[in-house]
Amino acid sequence: MLSRVLVGYIAFLLLHPVISAEEPKTADRQMTTEEHIAKAGWWPRKGDAARKDFVGSAICAECHSTLFKGQQQHAMAHSSSLVPKRTGVIEPSHLDQGPAHYSIDTENSSLVFKVRYKAQSFSAPLVWLFGSGHHGQTYLYRRAGEWWETRISIFRNFGPAITPGEPEAAPGSFTEALGRRIPDGELPKCFGCHATAAVTSGKFSPESAIPGVSCEGCHGPGAAHVAIAHANPGVNPGMILNPANLDAANSVDFCGSCHRTWWDVFQAPEKAVSIVRLPAYRLEQSRCWGNGDARITCVACHHPHMPLVTESAQYDQKCLSCHVASASMTPSGDHPGAGCPVKSADCTSCHMPKYELPQMHSKFTDHRIRIVRDPGTIPN
Repeated sequence: MLSRVLVGYIAFLLLHPVISAEEPKTADRQMTTEEHIAKAGWWPRKGDAARKDFVGSAICAECHSTLFKGQQQHAMAHSSSLVPKRTGVIEPSHLDQGPAHYSIDTENSSLVFKVRYKAQSFSAPLVWLFGSGHHGQTYLYRRAGEWWETRISIFRNFGPAITPGEPEAAPGSFTEALGRRIPDGELPKCFGCHATAAVTSGKFSPESAIPGVSCEGCHGPGAAHVAIAHANPGVNPGMILNPANLDAANSVDFCGSCHRTWWDVFQAPEKAVSIVRLPAYRLEQSRCWGNGDARITCVACHHPHMPLVTESAQYDQKCLSCHVASASMTPSGDHPGAGCPVKSADCTSCHMPKYELPQMHSKFTDHRIRIVRDPGTIPN
């Protein structure tokens, strides 16, 4: 018998068929994330620096207070957190799945994950929380010295449900009911994208990780930068990466370190329906990406030091930096994009549709900018 999740994927594919992928013109200038990490210099998720080289965002704020305050409101700053000991703060969450009963609740001032499967039971304090809460949050716990992901997650607009990637069919054993043991090779990648300095001196060290993607998660360890700044006030100290200096293709690869580069996806294909949530890959499938244009990089539309803007109309001026304002106007060298014959506002509402993916319980914006002739078809 087909599981409900498989039936869901089949139904989604029938409603949203996927057509073949196209290689971006910049592919020969781009790399997989692992290739970027292997090169000299800083790159997100790189773990060769020593823990002492990371100073923490509070030190960065001494000179960059405005950027720090803005970044603290960004989802990246809250992509993970250590689960604090709390009492009466978390609303209890419960879920039944066949013979398995799950709960996340407070017990002895700790947040505890409990599983009851037939006559067997298990409980463990939760250690890390992954996800800013914009879509959902998943918890990690330790069992016999290993890291496990809870089988249930909490979704912002849905409540408790099965963690994405877990079978939706009821577990067939007590071990299956506990969730998923995270493989050792996967842990540095998980923490590398959700926390800062989780891998230092080439070793995975979650106990010394900085929760969330902090300043140094993108700009690299700041100890040398800070030391020079203190020694020479008023002089640009350098010794740190400024992603604003990257060309368009590398800029998108930079964000793709966690959101997947084009080559990451090409070499390890996602299930067809999941590609919608990979913005860097999808962006470069857009016809207007061309040879790589700074006006269409991730940071051209999304300020990395400010909260995500969700109102469609707020992006119109971004679109008009490439497109002429109306269909009656002739495109030019600096505005090569034709004007829309339908309307002149809320561009993304038509050209970047949203899709709710199976198990995600939330809509994701498809960053493959296009004329959507058939909303039910997702180009790959």
